[in-house]
Amino acid sequence: MALLQPKLNLKVAQRQVLTPGLMQMVSVLALNKLELKEMIDAEMVENPVLEEIDESVPMLDEIAGREERMERSVEEAAAPPQDVFNEIDFGSYFQEYLDPGYRTQPEYEESEKPSFENFLSQPTTLSDHLAWQLGALSLEPRLYAAAELIIGNLDQEGYLAATDEELAAALAPVPVSFTSESDLTPEITAALSLVRNAIDLVQGLDPAGVAARDLRECLLLQITAQQHELDHLYAKRSTADGADPHLSLRAEAEAELEQRRRSMKVAALIVDHHLHLLQKRDVKDLARAAQITPEEAHAGIEFIRTLDPRPGLLYNREQTRLIEPDVVFVKRGGEWTVSMNEEDLPSLRLSQRYRRMLVSQNTDKEVKDYVKERFRSAMQLMRNIAQRKSTILRTCEVIVRRQQDFLEHGVESLRPMMIKEVAEEIGVHPSTVSRAVANKYAHTPQGVLELRFFFSEGANGPEGADTPLLVLKRKVRKLIEEEDPRRPLTDDQLAALLQSQGIQLTRRTVAKYREDMNIPSTHQRRKRD
Repeated sequence: MALLQPKLNLKVAQRQVLTPGLMQMVSVLALNKLELKEMIDAEMVENPVLEEIDESVPMLDEIAGREERMERSVEEAAAPPQDVFNEIDFGSYFQEYLDPGYRTQPEYEESEKPSFENFLSQPTTLSDHLAWQLGALSLEPRLYAAAELIIGNLDQEGYLAATDEELAAALAPVPVSFTSESDLTPEITAALSLVRNAIDLVQGLDPAGVAARDLRECLLLQITAQQHELDHLYAKRSTADGADPHLSLRAEAEAELEQRRRSMKVAALIVDHHLHLLQKRDVKDLARAAQITPEEAHAGIEFIRTLDPRPGLLYNREQTRLIEPDVVFVKRGGEWTVSMNEEDLPSLRLSQRYRRMLVSQNTDKEVKDYVKERFRSAMQLMRNIAQRKSTILRTCEVIVRRQQDFLEHGVESLRPMMIKEVAEEIGVHPSTVSRAVANKYAHTPQGVLELRFFFSEGANGPEGADTPLLVLKRKVRKLIEEEDPRRPLTDDQLAALLQSQGIQLTRRTVAKYREDMNIPSTHQRRKRD
């Protein structure tokens, strides 16, 4: 029987180990200008060795040197001592510092202050908008809590993401779960009734269409809201004084109102029962199924176009992201040049005061060790920032050299270019180039563009040349925009037209490009009378 015994074995293996300095270099390379500025500001707060070079503001060591020189000159002068107490202006002292009320200087009183409306902390979201309306209503506490629960379960587009049963289970005194009608208890039944009343309440708030379960209900809610508004306006006109000097104009307006009421009624009929035919855009089949005339079907469809299928996005819009170019492509003297946009970036240097602490004999060993470690960290950061700048400049110089036609003539002259090709040309790993162009933008004559915009694969084009994917997709979109809506082009026909232009693409590739651009299929694009 073999016994288990500990043994020592030697094993040789290779593995890649990232040092802290290398990890920082990788992270610094992936930062854009704004992120780099935030990182430098944070490092300057944590590392006292780092100082920002600013010619308008004297550095700490310069101030200390001035103080030393002033003290030395005072000692050398050896002037007779004077009572500095007599040099104090007590009038201004009491006026400026001991006045019980705050006094501003005249120049600040005359300056124009910006409006506080420009300092809103954050925009109003859909939940905030609905909660504000809910707070203006007089509701019993349980219904108010249920309505808040409904608002909290709306998605970005304004649809209700939870079922009635899930909401009722959350409102029950004791959280429960049920799967069938037999599981309903009096508490759950009361909670379900409360949830449905709360849903009706939230659906009546602005914007119309929120808290719907699906597209059909969302559109019907908007149609119903506009019908109520139109009925209210129509009732006001009907009860107006009959002695109207503009009777003919009033009759014409009432005819338009009646026509709009009819189009709303047809739109509600289409959405409620024939939404699948509306998606097919077959007007004849839609009119036949709804038992209406094609003209009424057209009017109903045009009214449906005015509705919003995503009412929540009216308030849940994505905030505009601030973009500041990292590099600038400029043509000087007939040649394209690349320059880094380093405006507002702090210029770093090492503190002279802490250098003197390292060579001073009076500095404690622990303090020296701490200062040495801070110096290593500061120099490593400065080297990584310089390496980042060098890598980005070398990468952009290759981009400019390969994409000169695009910079001068536009997107139609864009050439396909791979990250691997640029990495081989500047002698680095492809991942380094990928980090160098990530989330960074360039200011070009064609606009502010992301550096990744210049990298794309290509397909066989005219005369054996390659055409970038961006240009190919633009060609596909242009062919679809110029097609006959009654006879839209199929993917096979699109591929044939591109092949006639010398671009070799298959039907499946064309279909993939069309889906990437969110363009409907041939059947969905066909417009029927």
